[in-house]
Amino acid sequence: MTFCLSENSPGPITSGAVAAGMPIAALPTPMLLIDKDKMAANIARMRAQLAGTGVIFRPHVKTAKAPDAIRALFDGATGPITVSTLKEARLFAEAGFDDIVYAVGIVPARIPDVLALADRGVAMRIILDEPGVAAEVAALVPAGQANIGILAEVDCDGHRSGVDPDGDALLRIGETLAARGLFAGVLTHAGGSYQCAGANAIAGHAELERAGLARAGERLRAAGLPCPVLSMGSTPTALFARSYAGMTEVRAGVYMFQDLVMAGIGVCAPGDIALSVLCSVIGYRPAAGQIVLDAGWMALSRDRGTAAQAVDQGYGLVADENGAIIDGMIVMGANQEHGLAGYRDGAPVDPARFPIGSRLRVLPNHACATGAQHDRYLLVDGGHVDAVWPRFSGW
Repeated sequence: MTFCLSENSPGPITSGAVAAGMPIAALPTPMLLIDKDKMAANIARMRAQLAGTGVIFRPHVKTAKAPDAIRALFDGATGPITVSTLKEARLFAEAGFDDIVYAVGIVPARIPDVLALADRGVAMRIILDEPGVAAEVAALVPAGQANIGILAEVDCDGHRSGVDPDGDALLRIGETLAARGLFAGVLTHAGGSYQCAGANAIAGHAELERAGLARAGERLRAAGLPCPVLSMGSTPTALFARSYAGMTEVRAGVYMFQDLVMAGIGVCAPGDIALSVLCSVIGYRPAAGQIVLDAGWMALSRDRGTAAQAVDQGYGLVADENGAIIDGMIVMGANQEHGLAGYRDGAPVDPARFPIGSRLRVLPNHACATGAQHDRYLLVDGGHVDAVWPRFSGW
């Protein structure tokens, strides 16, 4: 797999400019890194999982929010993709991606934004789960606009939003949209899989997701309604599903980087996590037996997604400058620009092992949240920067 340096020229970061070829030891901190080999292995794993299934893979770009990173998933091609904001849709469309599912419930006020993308030739699929909203949205889409399709969001696990696959609302939505030629099918997100633990539990949840969505499709077709798209997705269920029968596409996002929440439920090992924040030791707390880092919650995020898991990873798991995990060391506390790292069992940290200015990496609890704190990724290969990938945030 090859990666190319973006033609976009990023500006200076903190104390200096960063460019391909720089050694990690020369980088200013804190800095967001992607381990090239680990990301490539994560991508290959998903490809192997889906090979021969016949389903379309539609990766979610909300984790990366960087066209360069997403091109790596397609070996330079452009899609299809899933987005979580219309800003993502606009910027990825500008980067050449023209087959997009906006997988957050639409409100009528956002239809002009969707129409603007469709008028540019982007195939836009939007979602909703209210019959009344279906009627409002359908009235706002001009007749003959072939680049907009609408999916009914289905709730297969009680996690968040969506209609009951066995309820009347599903058929009412389908009927309303089909009458205007806008109904494209059904979509679900198995967010409840994030509370599973282990391969068997995740596989069971994946089947709950698949079967619920398949049942929704069967009911729609039995009612004489078209249902060309059946879209399931989450990183855990995409990687552990034992069947995709009846599905037309699969979505997943965080799998390309992985994170400690995924490791905590058995989706990956901590050593598979490709994303980390490079930071420097800037002081000591002798009474607490801790070291002080220049990466606080502004660099790591406040996400504490592992707090409810069997192993609480604090604000992140600490590794050395080369990415080797330091057994038992986590970021135990975080202020805005200060991280407080120590051993989980309370053993004091030896300052001689971590001189002021020495470099460490912190593996994130939640890759999406940590990524959102930074404006670019540094793709690193061995001890050097291989490429600089601009990243965006916002809506």
